[in-house]
This record gives sequence, structure tokens and C-alpha cells, in this order.
Amino acid sequence: MRTTARWAAALGLTAAAVCGPLTGAAVAAPDAAPSSLYAPSALVLTTGHGSDAATATPERAVTLVCAPGASGTHPAAAQACAELRGAAGDFDALKGHADAFCTKIYDPVVVTVQGVWQGKRVSYERTFGNNCVKDAATGSVFAF
Repeated sequence: MRTTARWAAALGLTAAAVCGPLTGAAVAAPDAAPSSLYAPSALVLTTGHGSDAATATPERAVTLVCAPGASGTHPAAAQACAELRGAAGDFDALKGHADAFCTKIYDPVVVTVQGVWQGKRVSYERTFGNNCVKDAATGSVFAF
């Protein structure tokens, strides 16, 4: 009797281990709905002094998540996400502060972006003449 009970228990556990993963979401069709209504928007932004990203050492880096809500380590995540949405994710189209007065001292600052914006891969790099020019051109997106 004991042997029969052991075999029944062993077969039950084996069946559960083999068939368990086949229940629930694992058997969903390939055309199943996504788990979220929002395309991912998660970025890593860096700034550093130098003429290009290959030679500049990143001095600061933050994360910025814009979907479904603004979050990350960016100090003004909600405002930065709003500005990026206003520019349709195009970093060159950011409005910034047109009325800013900056010196013409050349102290190059390079910014980079790596990540995903609304489900599409993003890789961006731009060099500005100095920190004031960067802040004037990009608003709060790179103000960290």
C-alpha cells in the first residue's frame, strides 16, 4: 500500500511540474494583448565635459521613465517628460529657453541618451559650446 501511495504522489507531482507551466498566460496565443497599454519609455541621460562621447567622461547620469508615468532619478522627471512629449521624442526639437544669455567661452559639454522612447530604440549624442548653451537649448531635460 505504501508503494502505491508513493507512486501516486510521485506521478501527481511530476504531472504538476510538467503541466503546471502550460496553464494560464503560458498558453496565450502569439497575438495576445500586451501586458500594458503604454509603449515603454525609459532613458538613461548623461552629461560630461568634452567634445564627444568617446573622449568625455560622463560626470552625471540619470534615468528618466515617461510611461506610464514620470519617474526615475531625474530631478524634474514630470517636466522633462512633458517637454519630450511636446517635441515628439526628438531631442533636437526641444524648445529650451530662447531668452537665455550665455557667454561665448568654449567649454564643450556633451550629452548622450540611450534607451527606449515609446517603444523605439533611442541613441542620441550632441555637443554644446558650454553648460549655459546646453541648458538654454534643452530646457529641463538635461538640467541635472
